[in-house]
Amino acid sequence: MPVSAVPNRLEHRIGRRIIGAALAVCSLIVSPGSFAWGKDGHRIVAQIAADHLTPAAASSVNLLLAGEPEPTLAGVSSWADEVRTKETGPLHYVNFPRGTCQFTPKRDCPDGRCVIGGIEQSIATLRYSGATPAERNVALKNLVHFAGDVHQPLHAGLGEDRGGNTVQLQWAGAGSNLHALWDSGLIASTEPDWRRYVLRLAPKAAYVDLKTLDGLDWALESCAIVASDGFYPANAKPGPEYLTRWQPTVDERLNLAGLRLAALLNALFPG
Repeated sequence: MPVSAVPNRLEHRIGRRIIGAALAVCSLIVSPGSFAWGKDGHRIVAQIAADHLTPAAASSVNLLLAGEPEPTLAGVSSWADEVRTKETGPLHYVNFPRGTCQFTPKRDCPDGRCVIGGIEQSIATLRYSGATPAERNVALKNLVHFAGDVHQPLHAGLGEDRGGNTVQLQWAGAGSNLHALWDSGLIASTEPDWRRYVLRLAPKAAYVDLKTLDGLDWALESCAIVASDGFYPANAKPGPEYLTRWQPTVDERLNLAGLRLAALLNALFPG
């Protein structure tokens, strides 16, 4: 899929209401919940993207992020979690029924309120010539985060176990759950320093096939991973063999998220 073919299924529906709702997130308080990849994972994704921006895209990103406490893609990568509320929470994930990865918008993403819709709404705002700099700032921060979210397999997992949140287990001698294990446990067990993790993944970037820049396709990939044999540990104390089995998938999803995000931003900000 050419990087210029940015999906726009929601552009004709976005209007000022959706843009305004995105801005309103800024004033809302944080609600509890599980966050995809954890801060380190999101920083890894965002830094990979930053490392692959064109000069034109990098200039546009820098302009939009000027004034942020940490004005980099990595620095804003967890912003959407920091302002996450009960209302905005559904934009971070999509649930599928057991036994299927077939996407039914009315069932899985009503009114665009899922991570697929969140990505499309963010893209549409960034493409909308009438959006203000503040609106585009919010859309960029959301896109950076949601692109990471959708590549964490359990953010396109089963609704019945809340994306693995109710699957209790022990990891590294401490109580955890399957969602948290994929958020941060597997990353930390591989390389606890996010900057070194980025360097570790860099040699693999040249061999990554982006395949698609459609958020729906990304979600379906994640759903398929969750449905794979062995994804759910056989017992509540998965050992090193679980990390050995799934660590390459973690690497692939982090790299894909970052490189796909870069391709989207390069297409959105051609100069």
